[in-house]
Amino acid sequence: MSAKDALDGTQGVLDLRGLKCPLPAIRTAKALAAGAPGTVLTVIADDPLAPLDIAHLCAVEGHEILAREGMAVQAVHFTIRRGGATAG
Repeated sequence: MSAKDALDGTQGVLDLRGLKCPLPAIRTAKALAAGAPGTVLTVIADDPLAPLDIAHLCAVEGHEILAREGMAVQAVHFTIRRGGATAG
């Protein structure tokens, strides 16, 4: 699924299971950049570093983590609202 396909509406799901660092964070950033401010994206990742990388991405780019479920040893689910700032 491409980043654009993940955000056809105001909500999308990005399944990144099986990808290793840094790909989950890179693909999450790309998907969020493709959406309008306020877009909500659910990210599913099983890389052990994804919780740290995605939380850092959101903090730096001004996105809001609405929910986080699961553990990195299985799969972690983030629900993220895209911030209004343009990634630079």
